[in-house]
Amino acid sequence: MHYHMRRKDREITDRTGMIAVIRFGKFAVIALCKESEPYLVTMSYGFDEVTETFYFHGAKQGQKIEFIKANPKVCLTVIEDKGYQHGHCTHAYRSVIVRGKMLLVEGLEERVKAIRIMIDQLETDKTKHLNMVDDPHSQWPGTRMFKLKIEAMTCKERPPVA
Repeated sequence: MHYHMRRKDREITDRTGMIAVIRFGKFAVIALCKESEPYLVTMSYGFDEVTETFYFHGAKQGQKIEFIKANPKVCLTVIEDKGYQHGHCTHAYRSVIVRGKMLLVEGLEERVKAIRIMIDQLETDKTKHLNMVDDPHSQWPGTRMFKLKIEAMTCKERPPVA
């Protein structure tokens, strides 16, 4: 399902601009639904620009897993907060909305790729954390990895007041 953007003057249609919002972000708010029951979860992510895929990690069981297994169709948003514009009764931001299917990452090779992408996006000391990927005693092998390939995406911006 695709809706038109009401405020065309705020729409970002350039793919590079859309990806810039995603690259800037560190977490996404993800909307899931199971049997007409909504559920929102905030998750940190890594983004693979080549495949246009988000990667996430979390627990191996729980509500999120139940919702994804029941209905893998999700919608997420990433917001670049540019601050409340005092005296103008508005907020400056850029945001992207992505739709797609959330899948569980099963194979070791893709799990390693996913965690490396997340470390690259989220960590400042990448070397320290990349070393843990090869450590069998680290916590990451006990986590569940998820992926979301972009099927549809919209983006908009409210620039700061001059």
